[in-house]
This record gives sequence, C-alpha cells and structure tokens, in this order.
Amino acid sequence: MRRHDADVFIPPTHAGAGGGGVPFQRICVPVGPDGQDDKTLAAAAGLCAATGGRLRVVHVRMWDPAVRGGGGRFYLETSEEATAILERSLASVWARGVMASGVVVDAPRQWLTRTIALQARAWRAEVLVVARRPRTALGALFFGGLPEKLLREAGCPVLVLRQQQE
Repeated sequence: MRRHDADVFIPPTHAGAGGGGVPFQRICVPVGPDGQDDKTLAAAAGLCAATGGRLRVVHVRMWDPAVRGGGGRFYLETSEEATAILERSLASVWARGVMASGVVVDAPRQWLTRTIALQARAWRAEVLVVARRPRTALGALFFGGLPEKLLREAGCPVLVLRQQQE
C-alpha cells in the first residue's frame, strides 16, 4: 500500500475492468454554477493528482420548455456564461497540474441526471464524483437528490462527497 497524499489513500493495484494498475484513471465530475469554487471539483482534482489520472469536467446548461404560446426554450444561463463556468473550472484544475478536459451540454432540466450519466459513460469514466448538499428531510423524501439519482443512472461507481453547511 502506498500513501500519495495526506487526504487520499490509493491501493497499489486494481483488478477492475482495466486489468491492473492504479485505479481511477478516468474521473468525471459535474460542475454547477459555482464552477471552480466547488469543493467537489477540488476533491476530484486531488484524486486525479494522487492517481496520475485524467479528469473530465461536465457542465450541463439546463433549459425549460417554452410556455404555451411563448417563444423557444428558456435557458437558465447564456452560452457565454456556461462556457465561462467550464473555463474557470478547468483553469483551477490545470493550476493543480491535473490533465483535464471539459464539455458544456445543453439539456432539459428534468434530464440533468441522465445527461451527466451519459457523458460519464461516453467518456468511459471509472468513477463519477458528486456532492451531497445538505437538504431538509422532506426535500430528500419528496425530491431525492442528484447523488441518489446518479447512483441509479451512472454506469460506473459514484463517489458521493458530503458538503458541510456553511
């Protein structure tokens, strides 16, 4: 067993689908409007740095359908804002010396989970890193959360990090 970092422990071998070597060489992380300030992105970058892996940053630019008689779709952010979020996120990862790429994907709000899972599968991610944000008991009961939905949808392991209330 080796210790690469004070916060990340990596076992010496991995007998997964890759057939050996260090695990978690392809890590996918979705970023929201917080972009580079997201602690989940920092944790995923730390894991990549510890394993020498690559990171894929996914930002979903969500839209809502038009109201009856209205124009087209209603996007929650402009294309330029979405691209800026991705660029800031990638810059923060690159500053840590981690190899990373990213993509902005447009999708309806109700397909957020599916879109993230499809991007992770398409990139052949070995792990998907997401945050569990604090929720009320009723909110979790009635609406669930992104991590729970991704556990069902993703075609790879999902590492769920709990974020503290600030």
